[in-house]
Amino acid sequence: MDRSGFHLRSAEPHEFQELVRIDDEACSLFAGIGLAFDFAADHPFAVAERRRWQAALAEGNAHVATDGAGALLGFAVLGFMDGAPHLEQLSVHPRAMRRGIGGALVALAVDWSKNRPLWLTTYGHVPWNAPYYERFGFSRVAEADCGPEVRAALAAQRSALPAPEQRVAMVRPGPSANAR
Repeated sequence: MDRSGFHLRSAEPHEFQELVRIDDEACSLFAGIGLAFDFAADHPFAVAERRRWQAALAEGNAHVATDGAGALLGFAVLGFMDGAPHLEQLSVHPRAMRRGIGGALVALAVDWSKNRPLWLTTYGHVPWNAPYYERFGFSRVAEADCGPEVRAALAAQRSALPAPEQRVAMVRPGPSANAR
């Protein structure tokens, strides 16, 4: 174990369903604050999201946190939008939260971005979303200052997810780069 009871490694394509399960469990927390994700697995938004995750798995751009027995605790899916590194998804199983797993996965994503700006989209008003990422140097970006792919991702999220007006883009600039 290289961190407090867990370690990070590249995800394997055969682990896709486990990533979905972890994300479903993590998303259950949103219901407690009135944001229910209640669309079916065959909903076009869910299908498109899962395709991006599968592509990231095939490209080696998904990483997992595991316990000593090898059980998956959380994951990060990485990719590119508008030619820049993008943190597509970060989920930690609720039973494994508050152990530094999310922070370790964010740090992995920052390292993966190789000092380039790292983008993500999230909820601006949820404590474990935008305020969490701000602690890692991310800042909110006005939609007009985002590239076309990030704007399209926001539009897709706003058309499918609850509280669409709360979806925001964020960026963590590289050391010498400015966020758009």
